Amino acid sequence: MRVWMVNPFDNLPPEGNRPQRYWLMSAAFARAGHDVTLWTSDFSHSRKARRAMDPAFPDPGFRVKAVPTPAYGANICLSRVWSHLVLARRWARLAAAEERPDLVVASSPPLSLCAAARRFCKARGVPFVVDVMDAWPETFERVAPRLLLAPLARTARANYMGADAISAVSERYIDLVRSYGATAPARLFYHGIEIRAAAVSPPAETRGDGAFTIAYAGSMSASYDLATVIEAVKGMDGVRLELAGTGPQEPSLRALAAGCGRIVFHGYVGDAELCAMLARANAAVVPMFPASCVGVPYKLADYAAAGLPVLNSLEGETARLIDENGAGASYSAGDAKSFARALERLRRMDASRLRAGAARLARLFDADFVYGEYVTWASGLFFNQKSQLTTRKETR
Repeated sequence: MRVWMVNPFDNLPPEGNRPQRYWLMSAAFARAGHDVTLWTSDFSHSRKARRAMDPAFPDPGFRVKAVPTPAYGANICLSRVWSHLVLARRWARLAAAEERPDLVVASSPPLSLCAAARRFCKARGVPFVVDVMDAWPETFERVAPRLLLAPLARTARANYMGADAISAVSERYIDLVRSYGATAPARLFYHGIEIRAAAVSPPAETRGDGAFTIAYAGSMSASYDLATVIEAVKGMDGVRLELAGTGPQEPSLRALAAGCGRIVFHGYVGDAELCAMLARANAAVVPMFPASCVGVPYKLADYAAAGLPVLNSLEGETARLIDENGAGASYSAGDAKSFARALERLRRMDASRLRAGAARLARLFDADFVYGEYVTWASGLFFNQKSQLTTRKETR
């Protein structure tokens, strides 16, 4: 069948990055014999810059279409709202000129692009799957009045209610979808990553300089409680912190860490540099506020695949997965003393058992398994329920 994958946010391998969810899902559908188009944006969300696709990159077995998209400079700003609206409008115009697909899988967020895909599918009788990767607008409730977010909530509800099926990267998001009243079939599919490509050598007990090294890879935005981690590390002898990534909080975090040579900022790094950083580490940190509404973050999969135990401040599903697999320790966000206690507990644990726990956790995120199952699930919905889906479309 002809499958469209719609997501503007993921990094792409032709840019020098490891493949993420939508590239890997597209490849899985293509390996199963389907005709696949991956719709993305010509603007890189992570780099905040135009995409620079390597023309010499090997043919991935599917088409990649980049929609011209206005730039924006921050994750939370009016220019990003405008960019998403323009992206949705331009995608709809380009999609209308293409041959009708048999299945569309669209990520949520962004809500406006997902809504454009929903309207496209309804008008053409195409089965529509919403893949929930984040809680919008709920994640913005900590920075904006709920009343201002009401239009976004209405769009989210329409997308969920208009879906023929729903997938999500965490159980928390399936619960969220149900809270809107959506009754479509829903299934959990964690973030899948290429485990073999992400694996690094087991970390040494300590670095050559004797320091126990903690790694962080990701955004430096208001959702991440990096200030607490930095405060704790500054007060702990023999502990080193290496951070990869950037974001609006980076200047203030650098100022907070000033004078402590055991805290190193690497900025935005490529995959080779990231793997090298993880290989130097003894542990990694997921420093997120519970109010971030994140269920299971991408970085948990990356850390587990690298064989690293995790220091975690997320409650619920992430904490449960770490605990069940013996893959780390949790602490309270915003509490430097709690972080220090969790780190000391982690250091007293048997390193080989922690690596075994990380390996067990990593298996949950193995892309070959996760996205192979996704293709089977989505294909089954299409082939086994085609008549029912068509009937539902015609009666809406």
